[in-house]
Amino acid sequence: MYTVVVADDEEELRRAIIRKVDWESIGFQVVGEAENGVEALELVEKRKPDLLLTDIKMPFVSGIELARQVREVRPTTQIVFLSGFDEFKYAQQAIQYNIISYMLKPISMADLTRELMTVKEKIDRLFLEFSNKQQKQMERSEFLMPLLLDGFWSGEMGNREESLIKQAIESGILKSSHNDFRYVVLVTSISSSEGENCTSADMVHSVDSILKKYVRYESFYWNGRIISLLIATPAAFDKYLHILVGDMVQSIERIMKLHCALGVSRMTEKLSGCHDAYIEAMNAISYSEGTDSSVHYIADEEHAEGIDAQESLNIVMEVESLIRGGSEAEVESYMEGLFHRIHDMRLSRARANYLLVQLIAAVCRIIYAVADGEEIEQMQKNVMLQNLFFQEGGFREMQSRFTDFCLQAREMIGSQRKKSSRVLCEKTLEIIESEYGNGELSLVMVSSQINVSPSYLSGLIKKETGKTFIDLLTARRMEAARHMLMCTSMKIREISEKCGYNDQHYFSYCFKKYSGLSPNALRQQLKAEEHTG
Repeated sequence: MYTVVVADDEEELRRAIIRKVDWESIGFQVVGEAENGVEALELVEKRKPDLLLTDIKMPFVSGIELARQVREVRPTTQIVFLSGFDEFKYAQQAIQYNIISYMLKPISMADLTRELMTVKEKIDRLFLEFSNKQQKQMERSEFLMPLLLDGFWSGEMGNREESLIKQAIESGILKSSHNDFRYVVLVTSISSSEGENCTSADMVHSVDSILKKYVRYESFYWNGRIISLLIATPAAFDKYLHILVGDMVQSIERIMKLHCALGVSRMTEKLSGCHDAYIEAMNAISYSEGTDSSVHYIADEEHAEGIDAQESLNIVMEVESLIRGGSEAEVESYMEGLFHRIHDMRLSRARANYLLVQLIAAVCRIIYAVADGEEIEQMQKNVMLQNLFFQEGGFREMQSRFTDFCLQAREMIGSQRKKSSRVLCEKTLEIIESEYGNGELSLVMVSSQINVSPSYLSGLIKKETGKTFIDLLTARRMEAARHMLMCTSMKIREISEKCGYNDQHYFSYCFKKYSGLSPNALRQQLKAEEHTG
């Protein structure tokens, strides 16, 4: 059942649409109605409808402007315009704003119902297409990304490879377990002539268009890189791999006018070796220098002995993840297991310290990214950090110190995130306080000023205050207006403009809705009270 908001300033037509259309039978449910564009926008933000059915000529905010603002706060909401014949070309200006249908007035309820059924079919297709594509991508990414990035697998230790092959078949990456495939991981970084990384998720398609000419593949965007798993027989890799990477570099330079750096892993026989291959490809691409295109094979850059470095990177990534989002118990459990492994591996104190220095750097990097100056200064002065490992002490003492350090970092990051949320809300309220008289003030404008996305700021405001941005802005404007009405002799038109409203009638409408009285009625009430007093 799709949800709908109906907006039209003609109350009789609006009520007729709501009452006479059998919404439920055609798969819709009306969740709100609005008599002007501002009300419609508020309802879209609060009710989050799948469809907005609106007249194109609306008081206060036009249909075109409403469509633009709806796209900003609720981009998944589809829009149907009701318009007169002479407004049709005007309506077409909003084609980029999720306009799914135009309906010409006057329209009978039977014709409206038929059109809504067509709209329902269009939304069904959109949902189905997105769902199918999302499901397909999800099934593959749920297997592929952990396989390469985390080295995960499920199943008994003895049949690890069988379990991975089964999952690869289920996700559509492999068609059969009977093959002679090998695997190579390719990491692609695309940069400008100035050396600035400009790799984006949109470029995955470009990379895939080259890969498909030579081998089976699966690609995804991750952390400023395009990661590709290449699947082919040994003979195919021998024949095509060097041609493939050459094609990639030349195509990106010739067509996209950009530079390309490639990191290429060794060939591995098993899926269970793909995570190590990913680490190899990442290590290989790190050898790229300058702004020129380049291809780096890990086999050319390093000898095969790289297990310690790879394992260290795995551990660093896991600790970073736990510091950001793990529970206290999860951190302690992982540290217990980590130090148990260090002990079993019989690493020298120097090697253990080398690993732990990398972990300290990773934790400090996260702290620097989220903490404020005072907390960073506190961390720098922390004697425990300065003397964490390079002193006499037993193995268990080293474990205890590092575990405590990680727990303190986790607590500091958590508290800083909460503090940051409050700070952003306070900044928003400060901007509303100082700029409520600006008729152009909006959620998008404020989010741009404080460098966060509109959707993030909207959710943050709702969580912290229980109100929407529009609620807060309207409340401040109405309180300011109330003060001016009570304490000054300014004309209502002047008060309207000082509170950010260019339309006096709209201001009066909002004021009455907020306070229960029109501006004139409030002043008359005050005069009456003074007279009787």
